[in-house]
Amino acid sequence: MPTMPPTFRTGPVRTEADRKREYDQRRGSSASRGYGRRWQASRLGYLKSHPLCVKCIESGVTTASAEVDHIRPHRGDQGLFWDRDNWQALCKSCHSAKTAREDSGFSRGR
Repeated sequence: MPTMPPTFRTGPVRTEADRKREYDQRRGSSASRGYGRRWQASRLGYLKSHPLCVKCIESGVTTASAEVDHIRPHRGDQGLFWDRDNWQALCKSCHSAKTAREDSGFSRGR
């Protein structure tokens, strides 16, 4: 069976770290996306009044919450961002899993 000739890159090789750094630069800082001092204070108060992960509770497990999640992604909509009815307390693991599902190419229709 014939083999393909080797291909050679012209230019620098972009590493995963390079791609992440470029993405972070395009994305902007957390404060520029609305996660500044006001959010940090609101988040802390919400976690104090909602100390357990709602997804773990649904599964019959008791886990401390660590993240305030927007149930419906706000995508910059400040009304939805600050709507406490759109917030839920999640543990780090549940929040990471939800974020990965939402941010994957499949869920965005790519």
